[in-house]
Order: sequence, then C-alpha cells, then structure tokens
Amino acid sequence: MDNTLNLWLGIAVIFSIGVLAHFLYDISRENHILGLFAAVNESTWEHIKIAITPSLLWCLYDGYFYGENPNYFCAKLTSLLVIVVVIPLIFYSYQKITKHPVLIVDILTFFVAIILSQLSFYAVLELNPMAYIGTYFSCLGLFVFFGAYMTLTLDPLRLNIFKDPTNGRFGFHAHRNLFKSLKKSRKKKH
Repeated sequence: MDNTLNLWLGIAVIFSIGVLAHFLYDISRENHILGLFAAVNESTWEHIKIAITPSLLWCLYDGYFYGENPNYFCAKLTSLLVIVVVIPLIFYSYQKITKHPVLIVDILTFFVAIILSQLSFYAVLELNPMAYIGTYFSCLGLFVFFGAYMTLTLDPLRLNIFKDPTNGRFGFHAHRNLFKSLKKSRKKKH
C-alpha cells in the first residue's frame, strides 16, 4: 500500500480515536481500566496520553505493513517521542503569549502533533536499514516508554504537566466528570 495513503489514514484514525479518548472515561462511567488509556482530567499529560493511546493502537495496522522493516521499532519509538515533545512545547509556548488555554489552538496542537508524529514515523522507515543492535535498543526503548506511560498514569509526578489546571489535582483524583458538571450547571440555570 502507498505510504501517502497510510500516512493520511493513520492521521485520520489516530486523531479520531484521540478525540474519542478525551471523553471515553466519562462515557464509560469512570472505568479505571479505560482511564489508563483515556483522559481522566484536563492536564497536559492526559492530552499527550490521548495521542499516544491511538498511536499505540495504530501499531496493529502499521505493524502489519511495515513490521518487517528493520527501522520499524525505531520509527515507532520516534513517532511516540515526537508527541511527548510537540504537545507540551506548543501548548506552553502559545500560553506564554495568551496567558490561558485557547480550545481551537489546543485542538490544532493535538492535530499538528499527530501529523508530525506520523511524518517522523515514515521518515525513519526510509532511512538506511538499522543494525540489529539499533532494533534491539528501539524495542527496549518502546518497553521503557510504555512502562513510563503506565507508571505516570497511575502515579503522576507532582509537576505542572500532570496537574489538572481546573482543580490543581493529579491523576484519577483530578477527574471532574464533564457530563455531570454540565447537568449541574443546567440545573442551576433553571
């Protein structure tokens, strides 16, 4: 299959699943298993997580087409690291100017991070074939990455990137059910 088609298909699928993952924890009535992979609060980390989760799921697809490429694991690790760097870089940079989050800019940031992630994936695939040791360390890096992803989800560090700006709390404890909040605000208006 053509890389260009896979590139845009990947961007569309990852973005769509990521948007769903933003609301999945609430929709699931706060299922903690789904909360490991979906946003449980409004912290920057949780927005990084909802881009990482569908990117990891996309491995089921791109692994089928590109898994035998000696650069595959390095490409996948690179694409995930791009997300981890790009989202906070853009988010905190634009907030230096605006002093507060802007929803459309946040959505565009998410979209740009996914595009850059996918572009980096295909760029690394096209490099000269990696030696076995590079593949080994890339696989090891993916295991470390996933372990850090789970650890930071279950026990976030007490840093701003993990703090929910709406309530100053961390992780699952920072959750504020969007749907319940909307119902309460409607009742107050009536």
